[in-house]
Amino acid sequence: MIVAGIFARGGSKGVPKKNSRIIAGKSLLQRAIDHANSIKGITGVYCSTDSEELADEATKHGAIVPWLRPSELARDDSKEWDSWNHLINWLNQQKIYPTHLVTVPTVAPLRTAADLNACVNLALTSNADVVMAVSEANRNPWFNMVTIDQKTKQVRLVNEPKTKIYNRQAAPTVYDVSTVTFVIKCEFLLKSDSIYDGETRAVVLPRAHCLDIDTEDDIEFAEYLLNKSEK
Repeated sequence: MIVAGIFARGGSKGVPKKNSRIIAGKSLLQRAIDHANSIKGITGVYCSTDSEELADEATKHGAIVPWLRPSELARDDSKEWDSWNHLINWLNQQKIYPTHLVTVPTVAPLRTAADLNACVNLALTSNADVVMAVSEANRNPWFNMVTIDQKTKQVRLVNEPKTKIYNRQAAPTVYDVSTVTFVIKCEFLLKSDSIYDGETRAVVLPRAHCLDIDTEDDIEFAEYLLNKSEK
């Protein structure tokens, strides 16, 4: 049994009322619900939010909103992992025992149904405790990412290779963790503290699919890409 979880706080510092923002004709929340419903074999789409406004919108678009999220799970410094646990514990109390939780964040509007289903398929056909979506990074800690010593002001590579690397292609490939989805075994979720505590695997996606909405510029770029793709 697979359930989808959309975890949408009412507050947002970078983009006010971010989850309600309309991009290419749909709010970020509605688009996430639509994406969640595109997952093969999904048995329920749940929205965890502290906002009555978002709860009403989520219900309108077909998500289940069983309660308003407790305030201690909706602060700026709250761990989303705890909100994931909160939902699965509640489901278990209702005698609903999903094997996997598929998180569908509102902030990744460029992902596709194929992206989500690829991640779910890997989770179901492997021994992975967690499957995440990643994209190849623009910057590389072995080549063009540095630290600056605050005392000496010396610049050093983040990771010093054993032999010098003179072009990016020769550096080990690194990936950006995206907000497209995390597919998690519920048994693992309830006994662990981090996505890296168990066997974690990844599906590599195009960078554009992994755009994360964090600023107004991101919203403008996402709208441009969505309008372009829909044409």
